[in-house]
Amino acid sequence: MAPILEVADLKKRAQSRVPKMFFDYADSGSWTESTYQANESDFSQIILRQRVAVDMTNRSLATTMIGQDVTMPLALSPVGFCGMQWADGEILAAQAAEEIGVPFTLSTMSICSIEDVAENTNKPFWFQLYVMRDKEFVGNLIDRAKAAGCSALVVTLDLQILGQRHKDLRNGLSAPPKFTPKHMWQIGTCPSWCMAMAKTKRRTFRNIVGHAKGVSNLSSLSAWTAEQFDPTLSWNDIEWIKERWGGPVILKGILDPEDARKAVDTGADAIIVSNHGGRQLDGAPSSIRGLPAIVDAVGDQIEVHVDGGIRSGQDILKALCLGAKGTYVGRPYLYGLGAQGKAGVARMFEILRTELDTTMALCGERRVTDLSRANLFSAFGERLN
Repeated sequence: MAPILEVADLKKRAQSRVPKMFFDYADSGSWTESTYQANESDFSQIILRQRVAVDMTNRSLATTMIGQDVTMPLALSPVGFCGMQWADGEILAAQAAEEIGVPFTLSTMSICSIEDVAENTNKPFWFQLYVMRDKEFVGNLIDRAKAAGCSALVVTLDLQILGQRHKDLRNGLSAPPKFTPKHMWQIGTCPSWCMAMAKTKRRTFRNIVGHAKGVSNLSSLSAWTAEQFDPTLSWNDIEWIKERWGGPVILKGILDPEDARKAVDTGADAIIVSNHGGRQLDGAPSSIRGLPAIVDAVGDQIEVHVDGGIRSGQDILKALCLGAKGTYVGRPYLYGLGAQGKAGVARMFEILRTELDTTMALCGERRVTDLSRANLFSAFGERLN
């Protein structure tokens, strides 16, 4: 078997082990997927500044994200259906993140529940909140995350309506999945996935079933999910969320400097520059292209993180040079899960950490907190040095 040396190797192996409808769910964007593709490709337009004859000993990747110590400036993004990439996927990813010392963010639309993850980890994780029409359910979600000891609430702002994702439509994927003969054939071609799934009881949206009013089984879940995303979500909703939560709040889905300034006004602790992995507004700019203007707009008034398109440690370094204080990966850890379960996520961390450390050294820096635009030669056609 070929060695796993980069994230692309994990992706290739996961594609052969995960049923097509679930792999495609993770590996797709909306409409033409132009923004999804730009999220990755735009990193190549950032050119690093190589330095030589610099002391490279005693390097450190350690920093903080919203005041929390991390071994490197990286967190795992919230991803729905994660437990369908591999059995108990959220639990396994949270454990791998805990062991390396970076945050894990659990999605509202996870297969494993808040309580499932809390019972199987030893340190606090973050929880991502979708603001649904059913505000009683939303309030209860916040309370459950608080009771589980979650240390930050990540509020997603860019899913008031669902972007059209052609791969999901062509695959007939629904929430929850409806297993047609085509789907059963896909599952049958992935024996390792089947064996792992047969050993777990976690196969539905456990944050919702049994918690949302009137949702007690898969059929009622489908009807509830279809009508719950809230198009009335506004900045005014952040105030009651913050009050109910009472802890650090991160706002995810910021892509415009004006919205970033509005986020500052809410009193949030951090923002995540993100286009939902290219899964919402196709034709929007990549996250990394939107990052510099947002950093310039808010300065040090709020911590700025970035999510979208990161596939290597070099990508992490480029984002940090452009002003991000933290970065996130979603698809790379899903590839790790699909390829090797928890061990695959751990391998992804090893790859990114080694790439980040080596690249930082060759740029003449010893501490990740010292990175700046001075470490870049050019970005998006603009000469920086």
